[in-house]
Amino acid sequence: MDTLVLHYTGMQTGAAALARLRDPGAKVSSHYLVEEDGAVFRLVPEDRRAWHAGVSHWRGRAGLNDTSIGIEIVNPGHEWGYRPFPALQMAAVCDLCLAILGRHPVAARDVVAHSDIAPDRKQDPGELFDWEGLAANGVGLWPAALPAAPDPAAAPGLLAAIGYRQDLPLPLLLTAFQRRWRPAQVDGQADAGTLAALAAVAALTGSD
Repeated sequence: MDTLVLHYTGMQTGAAALARLRDPGAKVSSHYLVEEDGAVFRLVPEDRRAWHAGVSHWRGRAGLNDTSIGIEIVNPGHEWGYRPFPALQMAAVCDLCLAILGRHPVAARDVVAHSDIAPDRKQDPGELFDWEGLAANGVGLWPAALPAAPDPAAAPGLLAAIGYRQDLPLPLLLTAFQRRWRPAQVDGQADAGTLAALAAVAALTGSD
């Protein structure tokens, strides 16, 4: 497995999400589920395929169910009352990710959001998820500083360098990028702050 995908459950309760993930008829599954109180459920062995990514693309690869580990994180999501992820939950997610990364050769640039790999379909885990905190503890990437903003014309190339697919409208791709890397502004616009973040993240992923 070479990619780690983080999701939110997007259901009203953790119990409902767990029941659905355990239901063969639902045709959806993940390797793990993390409750808001930090409880971790192992649902699919890490060496087995789970149905969590769906139609997905990252860094030129498609169909990421075949090569990824999925973690579902309990949160009602944008449809049911999106809210911050509790500290206990984030700590459990961090510990779980570190353990997975210790067992699998997943590069830091390949610790991704569901919205990164399916920007036309998904928003999770969304702009309230603490990616910066995870990176500070060794999970994924976060730029320490931002460079000067490049020309807006550079945006498509920078998105491609990071790993995003290129056959979708630019505002949609920028929105996905912002959910992950610039959560204070999620509007799909290539403003100076977003462009600077694009350049910083592209530099990190290119050297990873």
